[in-house]
Amino acid sequence: MSELVTALGEQLEWHWKYHARPRLEGLTDEEYRWGPAPGAWTVRPQDDAAPESVNYRAGAGDWLIDWAMPEPTPAPLTSIAWRMAHIVVGVFGARTHSHFGGPESEYATWDYAGTAAEGLAQLDDAYRRWTEGVRGLTDETLWRPVGPAEGPWQDEPMITLVLHINREAIHHLAEIALLRDLWAHRSVS
Repeated sequence: MSELVTALGEQLEWHWKYHARPRLEGLTDEEYRWGPAPGAWTVRPQDDAAPESVNYRAGAGDWLIDWAMPEPTPAPLTSIAWRMAHIVVGVFGARTHSHFGGPESEYATWDYAGTAAEGLAQLDDAYRRWTEGVRGLTDETLWRPVGPAEGPWQDEPMITLVLHINREAIHHLAEIALLRDLWAHRSVS
């Protein structure tokens, strides 16, 4: 493995191993689906009513993710469940499918996790698949265009996509850590 591929893998691995994943230990179902503000988006059972801002709910199982097209301005706050689903499906999953032969990953057809344990299992699996794919790259494949699966980025080299996905994951995992802090310090009456 080249030094560059190693460095790309370690960029996310370090954050995952020492910051993000340890912060998810002890996550409860109530905290997982908690909405930090009125109208917050989450993953909810099919028969639960969604906030007014939701005009589309996606999923193939018993749990659906709140969505709107176009996204409202300002975008609603989201739960840990919603953020984790976004990382699993849209950040890691879609790219792992397109570039590393992973399973299909689309918002409309995903079987969303309704519990914290299921959500963490999906997140761990998506992270593992992404990092294995990145570690399988070579110096040559890092500089090839990513192709049509990435739309407007199709002419960009794979290294650009890897850096972007790593940043996205770190960004959203930090948001989840903040949501955990807010949960821990909420006023309970």
